[in-house]
Amino acid sequence: MTAMFIGIVAWISVLTYVLIRMVRHYNRLTGEGQKRGLKEVLDAITGAIDVLQKRTSESEKAIRAVELDGTKHVQRIGIVRFNPFADTGGTQSSSIAILDARKNGIVMTTLYGRAGNRSYIKEIIAGTCKELDLSKEEKEAIQKAIVGGTS
Repeated sequence: MTAMFIGIVAWISVLTYVLIRMVRHYNRLTGEGQKRGLKEVLDAITGAIDVLQKRTSESEKAIRAVELDGTKHVQRIGIVRFNPFADTGGTQSSSIAILDARKNGIVMTTLYGRAGNRSYIKEIIAGTCKELDLSKEEKEAIQKAIVGGTS
């Protein structure tokens, strides 16, 4: 008989412990002192999740727009210095290629000579010039820009 009594007391103690933990968890979930039920708490959580999903979707759209716009900005620069004339000293002439992510942009060449300086600008589309021939220095500058470096 006492063994059965001890068993019942132990069982009631375990159930009391489990019940106290559940009540504490419920109170923490619903916010102690507030007159909200579990349904209201879950509705509030669902509403917050809906708002966050909408904001996440809007943020993803904005990120895609910025990424697309970013491909149109200057991202690649290649510089080549050279000496085009035998009668001048040093590498004072240069070609610089300025390209975006799609390899579109310009190549500018400045030729330094004793009699004067000349500058040329050519439009680059998809890594090449469709209208004019490119010099080897201009091609080298474009190639340097494409592989991603200045020197």
